Formats: sequence, structure tokens, C-alpha cells
Amino acid sequence: MDRNKIIKKFGDHYIVDDYSYIMGIDIRFANHLALRFKNKIVLETCTGAGFTTISLAKYAKHVYSVEIDGSRLEKAKQNSKIAGLENKITFINGDITAKITLDLIPEINAAFIDSDWAVKGDYHTYRFINSNTNPQSDKLLNLISEKTKNITLIQPPHIDRAEFKELPPHECEYLFLNNHHELYALHFGELERIIGESNFEIKDN
Repeated sequence: MDRNKIIKKFGDHYIVDDYSYIMGIDIRFANHLALRFKNKIVLETCTGAGFTTISLAKYAKHVYSVEIDGSRLEKAKQNSKIAGLENKITFINGDITAKITLDLIPEINAAFIDSDWAVKGDYHTYRFINSNTNPQSDKLLNLISEKTKNITLIQPPHIDRAEFKELPPHECEYLFLNNHHELYALHFGELERIIGESNFEIKDN
């Protein structure tokens, strides 16, 4: 991996492979989103290599981060040490949809959900209803809502906005990079700033 690209996207000399580079959220988006979690005890699902975990840990009181893939979790642990934030993060290796994993998570007051959605193919269509992310975003949102109503849910930009209309009142934030729609961030409960649509844009100089 090009070290300069890693630093630009994630902010430091982190341990990154091609997959985690593609899947990781740009540090500028991650820090922007993490500000909403200031002083909260946060559950993060789908850790990946830990880049958003690190941003959350900068502001949160503590982060419990769950990842099913042990090799990704090891990268996240190493990256949290590089960031000097390992003491603010508890990493859990398990399936977030399994009761045995959920039982390992103590009381929380907010959650950050970012399912794996890097699926490719000319005929692939992303869905939220009967979601085809992994794990399924719609089912995961319902599951985590039993632990907290304060949730940020990251979704692919390709989903039809109408698929969110049956959800509880929320803020749907459009995240743009250089005029390109990169992500949806749906905020619920105390993490909402408005009910309706909002925009956040980053422009490279």
C-alpha cells in the first residue's frame, strides 16, 4: 500500500491492506461522525481495521467494537495502539447478530453500525429493505435498537432514499467528497441534530 495514501485517508501509518483501504471511512468523515458520540459508551459493529473505531475513541467515553473476522480484529488492535487509544477500546471477536456475542456487551448508550457493503458487479443493486449488506443492515438496526435508540447507521450511497421512509424519525445525512455522494449516515435518538435531511461535504484542495 502507498503510505502517503494511507496517511491521507486515515491520518497515520496504520496497518492497511487493499480490502481495509477500500472499506475504511475517510478520517475526515469518521471524525465528523464521531463528534456526535462525545462522552458516550458506544457499541461499534463491524470493526474492520479499526479506523472509525479510533475516531470514536477520541470522543467517546469507551468503545466496545465487534468484528467477526479475527484477522481484521488483530489489525484493529494494532492500529489502536498506533493511535494510543487502546485503553479506550474493548475489542470483541464474534458475530454481532449472535446472542452469545451480544451478551458480552455491557450497558451502552449509543451505537455506530457500518455493515460490509463493498459488493461489486454490474447487476448488483443495493437494498436496505431485506438488506444485502453483511450483516443485513435492516435486521441489525432492529437488533441494536433493543440495546439503545441512539444509533448512527452507515449505508451505501446507491440505495434509493425511499427505502428509509418506514424507519422511525431520523436525520439522513448525505456525506459528499469532492461533490460525489460517498455515504448515507442515518442518525437516530440523541444523535439526531434535525429530523430530515442534512449534508456534510469535504473538498480536497
